[in-house]
Order: sequence, then C-alpha cells, then structure tokens
Amino acid sequence: MSMPREAREYDVVLYGATGFTGRQTVEYFARLAPPGLRWAIAGRRRERLESVRAQAGGPPAARDVLVADSRDRSAIDAMVSRTRVVLSTAGPFAIHGTPVVDACVRLGTDYADITGETAWVREMIARHHDGAAERGIRIVPFCGFDSVPSDLGAHVVARHVRAALGAPCAEVRGYFRLAGGLNGGTIATVLHTLESGRARGLGDPFLLDPPVAHTPRQVRRSQDAVAPRRDPDTGRWVGPFFMAPTNTRVVRRSAALAAQWGEPYGPEFVYQEYLAYGAGPLAPVKAAAGTAGMALFGAALVWRPTRRVLSSRLPRPGMGPSESTMERGWFTCDLLGIAEDGRRVRGRIHHRGDPGNRATVRFACEAALALALDGDRLPGGARRGGVLTPATALGDVLVERLRRAGVTIEVGSYP
Repeated sequence: MSMPREAREYDVVLYGATGFTGRQTVEYFARLAPPGLRWAIAGRRRERLESVRAQAGGPPAARDVLVADSRDRSAIDAMVSRTRVVLSTAGPFAIHGTPVVDACVRLGTDYADITGETAWVREMIARHHDGAAERGIRIVPFCGFDSVPSDLGAHVVARHVRAALGAPCAEVRGYFRLAGGLNGGTIATVLHTLESGRARGLGDPFLLDPPVAHTPRQVRRSQDAVAPRRDPDTGRWVGPFFMAPTNTRVVRRSAALAAQWGEPYGPEFVYQEYLAYGAGPLAPVKAAAGTAGMALFGAALVWRPTRRVLSSRLPRPGMGPSESTMERGWFTCDLLGIAEDGRRVRGRIHHRGDPGNRATVRFACEAALALALDGDRLPGGARRGGVLTPATALGDVLVERLRRAGVTIEVGSYP
C-alpha cells in the first residue's frame, strides 16, 4: 500500500538528473523553484548525482539525492513512493521510461517527461490510460519542445475561436521557425527507435488517438506534408517540419480527448504544421533545399550502414550544444486558426533560447510545478487522469506559468 500523495516526503523528484537535459532541470529548480518546495534529484550513480547537486549551487539540503536504476524495480518503487510528482528526462524512454510509468500508476504518483517517442507513448496508452484515468493519476508525456508549443498553441487558438467568434474551430496550422542545436539524448532516442523496429506504424496520423471515427476530410487533411509549397493563407513558402510526425499526433490526441469530455475544438477539427521559409524571392529555393536535405538525412538514418557512420559523428548521450549556442537559439511558432464559417484568428508562441534544451527545460519544469502546486486548478479537476497531453492535463495553467516565465503566448484577431 503506497503512502497518500499529500503525506509524501517530496513534491517533485527530477529523474535522470545527470544527463545533459537533466542537469539543466536541476539548475532550473535550484534557481527558480518556489520557497518551501520539497524536491530531490535521482539517477543511477550517487557520485554523479552529488556532483550535479554541487554544481547547481544553492543550499544542498534543498536537494536530496536518490539512487534508482530503471532496471531495479524496488529502487524505482522506493523513489516513486516518496514523491507526488516525477519529472523524467531519462531517455530513450522506450528503455528507461516504462518501469517509471508503471510505478507511478501503481503507486499513485503524477508523472511528466520530455519524450517525443510516439510509438512508446502508444504502448503506455494501451497499458495504462484506463487505469490511470480511473484513479485520477496524470501521466503527461511530451512536455518538452516535443510538443508543448504545438499542443498549447492549438489549444489556445481553438479556444479563442470558440470564445471570440462563437464558432467551432475547423482547423489550426502551425508555422515554425527556429535556430538551435542537438543533444546526444535526442540522437540516441532516434537511433533506438529505428533499431528497435518501433518506427513501423509512425506514419499513422492518428497514432495516439482514442478509438474514434475520423471523417474523410480529417483523414485527407491530416496526412504528413512531404513537399514544399506556397501557403495560400500566409503567402509564405513552407515545407515538412521534422517534428510534425510527433507534434501533430499529440495535438490530435488532445482534440479527441477534449471532444470525449464535451469540450470539442470542432466536430471535424484538423491540425497540421510546417517549417516556414518566408515569402521572398529565395524562399522557394530554401524550401526545396531544406525539404531535400531533410529527406536525405532521414534516408541516411534508415539505412543501417549510413546510420552507423552518422551515429559515430553525432553527439553522444550526455553531450549537447555549447552554452553560447543554447543562449543564441530561439523558436517562433506562428498559428492560424480557422473557424467553420471561415473567419480566422492568429496566434504566436516565441521563446528565446535553444528549443531542444533551454525551451524544453523551461516547459518540462513548469509542467512538473503545475502538477505539484496547481492541482485544484488543472483541467478537469482532481479527478482527471490517464495518459494525457500537456493541453488536456495542464491546459491554461501551464499557459499562465510559461507566460510568467517569459514565454510569449499570444492569440488575437487575424489582420
């Protein structure tokens, strides 16, 4: 029998704290966690955890060290049973995540992570959604750059269409621009997905949806973009976005769950997103070159001999961009919402700092703090649970937190 959540020793445990992203979550909590928050760091090796704690600065008593290897069920159970929330940055999640999620559902602990592994999350939905929903336990993957901007962006735009225009939302599109670097954990996750065979089935545009019917319009307009084109509504050239096969599935799950709860975006809601190249004379050339380069890189990863060559030259787990690269990074997601009657709204999410590191850390840490501190205000109240998405688990509470943390999140009338 697990201890009631309100009586537990910690509010949040940061699991995977010695990885490249995990170290940044510790620094974020050391600088910005509210006074009185009870938190600890956890991972496989005590000496590395002690080093991370020392480097983060601040009073050591504020951050206890818990040793837990994902292969050791008793250690994972001991960690999970002591906290109300686990924030995990320990990927690949198909290797290290399942035992932690299993323990959270079994012991009644809320959970958030930064995965973009849709195949693994599909497995977690089948394994745990109903049980977590019945017990009011929030399991919230995708709380990093995969896929907070897309998911919260579609959420705020669709809600604004209904509130401001009084009409259902038929469609939301996201147009991304960004600059940043890659870390070794992301590369390791991509390689594991390919080598494990989990890449099969990722082309299903409704991979994460509950078992609901989709209209022919939804099916037709939800296929992944494969070629560059000039977007008639914005006048910009756009092409496939490498994160769209993850982000679009997350947004569609949010829309499907919201409809089940009587909070629909729209009866035939469609979401799609692109990489934006601009409207100038060189934009079609950039779009064609960017699309071709992405396709060649993807093909090289799929073919085993070239995958081995690439993996030897890409960052290893624990490695990532330099501090200067992460400080110079940024992303902007412009959003277009279209009501069923054709009227439109616009939105924008902008973050200064590397998307896969600085933004991911901010999004994930604020998601964990929302679970730990804002339970009464979360969507659906204390009874909502399941394998959820950032929008359906955290919604406007996370929007408010991110705005206070310096993230631009805007929505308004279309010019």
